Amino acid sequence: MLGFIVRRLLFLPFLWFAITFLTFLLLEPLGPYQRVALFMNVNPEQAFGGKLTKEQLQRLIEKYGLDQPAITQYIRWIKQVFQGNFGWSKVAQKPVFEAIRERLPATFELGLYAVLPVVLIAIWLGVLSAVHHNKPIDHSLRFFSITGYSLPTFVFGIFALMIFYGILGWFPPGRLSFWAERIVYDPTQFTRYTGLNTIDALLNHRWDIFVDALRHLVLPVLTLSYLSWAGLQRVTRSSMLETLRQDYITTARAKGLTERVVILKHGLRNALIPVTTIAVPTVIGLMLSGVVITETVFNYKGLGLLSVDATLQFDVPMVLGFTLIGTSLIVLTNLLVDILYVFIDPRVRYD
Repeated sequence: MLGFIVRRLLFLPFLWFAITFLTFLLLEPLGPYQRVALFMNVNPEQAFGGKLTKEQLQRLIEKYGLDQPAITQYIRWIKQVFQGNFGWSKVAQKPVFEAIRERLPATFELGLYAVLPVVLIAIWLGVLSAVHHNKPIDHSLRFFSITGYSLPTFVFGIFALMIFYGILGWFPPGRLSFWAERIVYDPTQFTRYTGLNTIDALLNHRWDIFVDALRHLVLPVLTLSYLSWAGLQRVTRSSMLETLRQDYITTARAKGLTERVVILKHGLRNALIPVTTIAVPTVIGLMLSGVVITETVFNYKGLGLLSVDATLQFDVPMVLGFTLIGTSLIVLTNLLVDILYVFIDPRVRYD
């Protein structure tokens, strides 16, 4: 087991290099003059005529190596990363690492409230659907799961925003109301321990801010979790149905064990093997892509929204920083799933 974990962790840097280099190559069509102009918020013609002379612009290009091959620029960026310098973000107007550190708690809070209910509720509903196979409750759950799996995230988010905010006015977009935001970012009135608004509100004994933060989380969490919940429930149901047809389930029932023991002890544990190894990593991947759409729809100021702004404005350092985080999250999630697989199925041995 230890050897397997070490090998997977050693593989992570190679994956980082491959994905970030591919991202770098996607930006290769942009010439050096366009790259400089992007940071100046003008096009090259305006840069020549008003902001800088052509000679000054050329010196900037040579200084930052923007006229060199992509591999040379990439190696320079890697060296800076190992020194703790991820570059300067034009969109955030601050160093990339600092911008990510500020936005990461918001995305983590959104993911925390979305992932935990998805995994627990989806597995429970999948088992419930399988146990009541072809009964009304099974048909109802299948209808909602198929609907959720088929509906694009942004469509569900827009409809939810129209109904629950535009018509009913219950759950507003954003992360906090204006009055709450003024208090939270005022160090004389509020201490930010974790950056998670709900947790910090409880630690500061500010129930009004806690309720306000929850109201703003409801729609993004619902939108982000619905698609993932639907897929995970379907996989759990299929796996559980297959497990309940096995001979050892028939034997367990013949021994006189209660249906509850048969389902939970003998059925669920074996049904969780494909759910854990296939569905859970897929859910994390869907959420990673879904968080970008969700934060954009609800103007939720996290990493997802920042990555969209960075991509639209060709903010290369910020895009690469977000790519590093996404790659690390997926690889580490797969590692945790593989470790969990050993406890679910003791027959598995990695060493």
